[in-house]
Amino acid sequence: MLLTGTSRRKAENSMADQKKIAIFGGGTGLSVLLRGLKQQPVDITAIVTVADDGGSSGRLRDELKIPPPGDVRNVLAALSDVEPLVEDLFQHRFSKGGDLIGHSLGNLILAAMTNITGDFFHAVTEMSKVLNVRGRVLPAANTSVVLHAEMDDGQIISGESTIPSYGKRIKRVFLTPEKIEPVPETIDVIRGADLIILGPGSLYTSILPNLLVPKIREEILNAPAKKVYICNVMTQPGETLYYSAADHVKALNQHMGGPFIDTILVNNEEIPDDIRERYAKEQAQPVQFNIDDLSAMGLEVIKDQIVTYENGVIRHDTHKVASLLVDLLKE
Repeated sequence: MLLTGTSRRKAENSMADQKKIAIFGGGTGLSVLLRGLKQQPVDITAIVTVADDGGSSGRLRDELKIPPPGDVRNVLAALSDVEPLVEDLFQHRFSKGGDLIGHSLGNLILAAMTNITGDFFHAVTEMSKVLNVRGRVLPAANTSVVLHAEMDDGQIISGESTIPSYGKRIKRVFLTPEKIEPVPETIDVIRGADLIILGPGSLYTSILPNLLVPKIREEILNAPAKKVYICNVMTQPGETLYYSAADHVKALNQHMGGPFIDTILVNNEEIPDDIRERYAKEQAQPVQFNIDDLSAMGLEVIKDQIVTYENGVIRHDTHKVASLLVDLLKE
């Protein structure tokens, strides 16, 4: 449908009137949330980690010297407004074909677009237009970064995909190179946001890699927007084994240099026994929370039944969580 000049101005004014949300993360958790959030009358910008080094993303990163496209691809697909077949095509992963095996078509397209446009940021911008993305998608940096973890025993592990496999308690994570510049648009987004959301997603390998980009860290700390952390429903082996909700927040505060989160969203729905047992075999358990502990940390606590189940896999209820987040903008 073609818009007249008047209609276009009305559409632009409507967007300008919408509350602005900046959401940081990566992996499946972020993509799941965005599918619900894009149905709400809000202006979304997703800032996505570029620390992935496994699978198709890792291969393209190493061979073409570009930021890993996988997490960005999933977010673009989640926010897209195209025919289902187009999204399926973008997300298609080759199961045969020699060197093509394991690659996602969307990753290859983003790699090609990076080559055409000259850098990853412009590639993401152009693909956002092609996929009719509702909102904006920004990589946390325009270059690849390497995530490292220092374990409690002092051992340093390098590589996002490698860190969880060691099964040791993580003391801290950090990025190299030390000098990493965020995409300039990210700074403007943080400063203009009405709500800043962290998660859901892997604490050390999806959320923190974004926050550790120096200027992003400083801008989030100084931003007037309310900051909300969506706590994971289950602990993760190799990352947050036995962590409570308070432990998650303490890790975030430690890496940011002090308390900065205003609100935490936690699940209070009992997980069915059969699903708990399935996760227990993988050394994962429900994240426990204590209201008094969280309140003592200065946090507003929102607890609700915010999970769904897909083939025995626990996911955040995308529409329920999105609705709770939008309610915060009305306060």
